[in-house]
Amino acid sequence: MDGTVLVADDDRTIRTVLTQALTRAGCKVHATSSMVTLMRWIEEGKGDLAICDVIMPDGNGIEALPLIAAARPGLPVIVISAQNTIMTAIQAAEADAYDYLPKPFDLPDLMKRAARALELRRRSPRPRAEPGELPPDDLPLVGRTPAMQMLYRLVARVMNTDIPVLITGESGTGKTLIARAIHDFSDRQALPFISAGADMLAGADGPSSILARARGGTVIFEEIGDLDAEGQGRIVPMLDALGERPPRIMATSQEDLSLAMDEGRFRRDLFYRIAGMSIAVPGLRERVDDIESLTEHFLQRAERDGLPHRRLDAPALDLVRGYSWPGNVRQLENIMRRLAVTGSDAVISRSEAEMVLRGQPAMEPPSGRGEGEKLSASVAAHLRRYFDLHGGELPPAGLYTRILREIETPLIEIALEATGGNQAKCADLLGINRNTLRKKITELDIRVTRRRKLM
Repeated sequence: MDGTVLVADDDRTIRTVLTQALTRAGCKVHATSSMVTLMRWIEEGKGDLAICDVIMPDGNGIEALPLIAAARPGLPVIVISAQNTIMTAIQAAEADAYDYLPKPFDLPDLMKRAARALELRRRSPRPRAEPGELPPDDLPLVGRTPAMQMLYRLVARVMNTDIPVLITGESGTGKTLIARAIHDFSDRQALPFISAGADMLAGADGPSSILARARGGTVIFEEIGDLDAEGQGRIVPMLDALGERPPRIMATSQEDLSLAMDEGRFRRDLFYRIAGMSIAVPGLRERVDDIESLTEHFLQRAERDGLPHRRLDAPALDLVRGYSWPGNVRQLENIMRRLAVTGSDAVISRSEAEMVLRGQPAMEPPSGRGEGEKLSASVAAHLRRYFDLHGGELPPAGLYTRILREIETPLIEIALEATGGNQAKCADLLGINRNTLRKKITELDIRVTRRRKLM
């Protein structure tokens, strides 16, 4: 890696880590905690790449991007931020940041992106419609896990393109919210957003009526996999007959459409027309580390609606994190709102949360799959979604070890819960030596507690 990198972050540790890593890679580095200093360096012509935080004591990294582009056209800027919401990723993309990474970031991943930025000339900003004021960031698309951050970047990449988008995921994951975000943050935001179901497709004039209502905006076919053969057959000629001002086409599906095609339940020609880009929305149990942020988000929303201010204590949060959430984010929102209504104390205790969760359903098999589905099929589906989330790029190296650990950790945790924390029984259940179990508990930092699991 060769070139001069400008680093601007008010966190001394981050400046030190980046300076050391970039220097070892062969770069010259200028680091500062001041946005004013960064802008002065840029205006003086210094730097081949800038890595900049969003919130600085004397400025905002995203707001500075247009100034940087005006002063140094073509200078790539990688934005890093602890504000891990979809708004941050979209604002960075709207301002033509070269790339966006959430904190805490993976250092090898950032180094790879920095190397690409130094090797490639930054593309010229394409002309686009004035977006106007963005809608408020009030969507429950909250998360700092790698899966959600990758999803944010995919949304930012596709929002101002014309490519059809297929959004897949279980019920309650927020597929329609993703589609709405792509529309609302795009240059079509002032145009209609039309949800087209089987009833709208019916009749000879159904498809033409949909296009007339869309007026070049966005048409979304929600749960397209549920349409019968007649409904699917009406969409294909409709998409083939798009005129000079075609709408953006999107679709959502809980079901694996590849499996549906193999079984003859979904048209291949329709699949290829709607799946220009696939975005897989992870289930809540696949991003457990986002649950705390989501609970805070929903409880704050309830407070804005006039309900009492409440928060989960640590044992209650542990309980919520351990639940399987078959209804995903939508179910979590309903539970948090119920907790906001049913109690008067500021703190939600574990016993109170347990009372509410006890009446909730157990985990159900995903739609379109039999009860006898093998674990390998579920793992394969998860891995396909994981690869899809990288938008055509390979995941970071070390995938084999990461995947094995992701399977190993919950297996041991659940086995420990099922045996009440008795390590001898747990080792016997797993079929491993007790010393091996102890070693795994230490390596994986698993907390052992002697309590009954909520069923």
